[in-house]
Amino acid sequence: MEKVRKILVHLSKESSVPQCARFVQSITGHFAGCLDDQVKVSCSLENNRFLLFGHENGKEGTEVPLKRASFCPFKLLSNTEAAALPADVVSRGVDVGVAVLLQSVDQKVLLTRRAANLRIFPNVWVPPGGHVELDERLLDAGLRELREETGLKLDPEDVSSRVLGLWESVYPPMLSRGLPKRHHIVTYILVHSSLTYLQLQAALCPEPAEVSGCVWVDADLVKAIVSAMDGEEDSVVLPADLPHTVSVSEVGPDGRLRESVLPTSVLCNQAPAEGEDVERVSTGTKFALELWLKTLESQKPASKE
Repeated sequence: MEKVRKILVHLSKESSVPQCARFVQSITGHFAGCLDDQVKVSCSLENNRFLLFGHENGKEGTEVPLKRASFCPFKLLSNTEAAALPADVVSRGVDVGVAVLLQSVDQKVLLTRRAANLRIFPNVWVPPGGHVELDERLLDAGLRELREETGLKLDPEDVSSRVLGLWESVYPPMLSRGLPKRHHIVTYILVHSSLTYLQLQAALCPEPAEVSGCVWVDADLVKAIVSAMDGEEDSVVLPADLPHTVSVSEVGPDGRLRESVLPTSVLCNQAPAEGEDVERVSTGTKFALELWLKTLESQKPASKE
């Protein structure tokens, strides 16, 4: 048996034996069909394989949403374009990523801006995260990436966590910016800390090669961020009561933090259909933040009639 070199996505539908996903296939489309962009699946990490099961053979109560962008390249890729992909790209398979939505006890979430020199999604705001390594659990991988990127050291025993959802991530994110080079399924894990965001902020020590900025966002700001739907042409109108700027921590070359401000509108930018990308919150992150808002809503006490 060939030795496993990295964790890849494997698919099982209608109780079939799990098969390694092909780079050129849409994972969401495999379960949802050609038109739908979201579907419920079950997932597990077993023997260094990330397994996705259709709802018909998943355990009840274990399903999570899997979503792709409406403009996902693998939804729109023609046979001619697929044939033009380099062999070394096609042979990659579909990689597995994990991202940690760290929620403070006072209900703020940490986002980080990817460094400008990164090859994939530079200057885009995302939760801390990265690849799952061999023999890791998903939560352990997420907390390791959180530590490596931000300096925050949280033990699995000291936090509560749950999988929010899965995002089919492709880079470049649109065919208008070139043929796909990377294909991931990203698992978004919500991690609850018992510390306030100021306590967590005091412990931040970001890795400048990975992170160029940090920001804590609350529910009101998140509602504005997720309203800026990527792939839609309607311009975003920010609520009048939303502050025009948000406090961010800029990361210097030595890793030291410098307090600054960022126009709120930057976090509400939409992914441009043409030309260079812009500083914005990633499409997958908006999906995860929408799911986070739903968890907050579910925690509110029922109103009395």
